[in-house]
Amino acid sequence: MNRERVRAGAGYTITVLAAALIWFALLAPNKIQELTPGAFLRIPIEGLVVVVAALLLPQRTGRVVVVIIGVLLGVLVIVKGLDMGYFDTLDRPFNPISDWSTFGPAIGVFRDSAGAGWANAAVVGAILLCLVLVVLVPLALVRLTSVTRRHRLAALRTVGVLTVVWLVCALTGLQFGGSPFASRSDATLAYAQVSEIDTALHDKQTFGAELSANDPYANLPADQLLSGLRGKDVIVAVVESYGQNAVQNSWFAAQDDKALVADTAKLQAAGFQSRSGFLRSSTFGGISWLAHSTFQSGLWVDSQQRYNQLVASNRFTLTGAFGKAGWRTVSDIPSDESYWKTGRTFYHYDDFYNATNVGYQGPKFSYAAMPDEYSLSVFQHRELGPSHAPVMSEIDLVSSHTPWAPLPHMVPWDEVGDGSIFDPQPAEGRTPDQVWQHASDVQANYA
Repeated sequence: MNRERVRAGAGYTITVLAAALIWFALLAPNKIQELTPGAFLRIPIEGLVVVVAALLLPQRTGRVVVVIIGVLLGVLVIVKGLDMGYFDTLDRPFNPISDWSTFGPAIGVFRDSAGAGWANAAVVGAILLCLVLVVLVPLALVRLTSVTRRHRLAALRTVGVLTVVWLVCALTGLQFGGSPFASRSDATLAYAQVSEIDTALHDKQTFGAELSANDPYANLPADQLLSGLRGKDVIVAVVESYGQNAVQNSWFAAQDDKALVADTAKLQAAGFQSRSGFLRSSTFGGISWLAHSTFQSGLWVDSQQRYNQLVASNRFTLTGAFGKAGWRTVSDIPSDESYWKTGRTFYHYDDFYNATNVGYQGPKFSYAAMPDEYSLSVFQHRELGPSHAPVMSEIDLVSSHTPWAPLPHMVPWDEVGDGSIFDPQPAEGRTPDQVWQHASDVQANYA
């Protein structure tokens, strides 16, 4: 008798846990800010449909259908998790066609910010979680539908009542905690993912046509290219993570503006002039190579798919134009640690500077392999010496790149040397672990 009670209690517990997992899978949102208790106080129409299908279909066929639906539901939970990350960092959902290749750079940033151990643990944990979801969600759904089969009449009555309630709530627009009580979020999300795939496939043809269109600059003779810049050095310095919110519509914009005004006065006193303006970026919060390639090609590159198409083409680029017109072209990416094939095959740079070949002997600053001051110092000494030929370069500065901790500070220009002068500075600042515990600290460090 005791064994039977224990077995019955264990079976009841497993059923409750299975129900909780399916309830979570059906109602979990795909945005972090919507992950509230109210999100789960709703009726999911998809769950009602699955129960009816399991009750009406033959047992063997029904079980196969339930397993397939369970696997799809598990995958959908994974997609929701990816959406959360992409909405939080890029202000858009995960693209199932082209975003897979962004995982590598994202892991690299995390590794440089938090350390290799935490990054490797996170990757292993994410893979295991995905495998568990794809296995456990179908098992949980099979468990629940088996229980409903054993209590067919009660299940049909319950589904009937809940369906009526769902219809009434759907027609009246009743909401709870800002979300409709009659939920169909999973069906909507699945439809959105299918639409995203269809849009990506269509966009591939659209962008292909733009790539094959005639570019009037590509056929200009060298002596007609960039004639107004003859004899001048052209340096495109990209300050990573620095955008319009740094100088407008933020609590720290006033202090940034004050610093910019003061430094502009110093530049003017030294004989320099400055002009300011805003350009809309093709990306938000990350994947900066999309913005770089948009700037270089003159085409709107707002997805990894477009980027892959672009760099596989022979599109005329800004670097190519400078090279054709006689400039020496140089790529300077301080945090790159390997050969950049695309820089040679598509952008056609003459030379490359990265973390491996500039002689830096100082410490890393989280993601930043070296302070920007060192990068600029090396560039000046190697490229801007007396009687040098005109040079065009894009320099991707990284001291202000996320996670903004620890931050280097300036040293006297003539003491930069091999960078070892920066050795004490990381210990003088805060670590990413300390800063990224609170949103207010993150904002303050960014400022």
